[in-house]
Amino acid sequence: MQSNEHFKFSNGVILAPLFAVLSIWIVFWVEVKFGINFNDYGIYPRRLSGLRGVLLSPFIHGSVEHLYNNTIPLAVLTAFLIYFYQKAAFRVFIFGILVSGLLTWVIARPSYHIGASGIIYVLASFIFFKGVFAKYYRLVALSLVVVFIYGSMLWYIFPVKEDISWEGHLAGFITGFLLAITIRVKLPVEKKYEWEHEDYNEEDDPFLKHFDADGNFIETKEEPENHIQIKYHYKKDDEANA
Repeated sequence: MQSNEHFKFSNGVILAPLFAVLSIWIVFWVEVKFGINFNDYGIYPRRLSGLRGVLLSPFIHGSVEHLYNNTIPLAVLTAFLIYFYQKAAFRVFIFGILVSGLLTWVIARPSYHIGASGIIYVLASFIFFKGVFAKYYRLVALSLVVVFIYGSMLWYIFPVKEDISWEGHLAGFITGFLLAITIRVKLPVEKKYEWEHEDYNEEDDPFLKHFDADGNFIETKEEPENHIQIKYHYKKDDEANA
């Protein structure tokens, strides 16, 4: 099975990030247009009414800056997830929103926690750890890309700023790690050359026979298979020897 059957471009790579970005921008536009504040629909820890925020809080943002800061990471990481983990993407989104939201509800400070940053941390954490666990070269490379682009996000799982829901970030990070362990993905079978197989015998390799143990080329003089030998017979001149 070739890797291109697993990692291939589809309409979902564009449509899923577009849908995610449009959904958070439309909700914010509705708030501004009609003068509505949806903050009360966010996650409020350890309060039953705050549980509705588990599903609704990813769509609610407090300002344009807050919205903008979440837009690009959400689009990029969603595209990564759809392209490299297409069959697992839906489960990652659903369980990511539910588990990270519930964990935030349990551990967070008494305040309304809103924004898509929780699911962003879920995606970043899942993509990173899944690539490391899979040990498949393309997924490991993707993990390194995520670290290179979004590695600084790690600081915000700690209480470095008062107005940032670091609890939501931490919950998303932990959730992504747990999903990377529990959600199984089918990886492509890597193509192996003859010399990579365990039962490969170097002595039978027609190419390596031309080299000694130190890697030096051995000059061999082999006769052609259809070699024809020609023998000449000379008749003695008895008169000349008389």
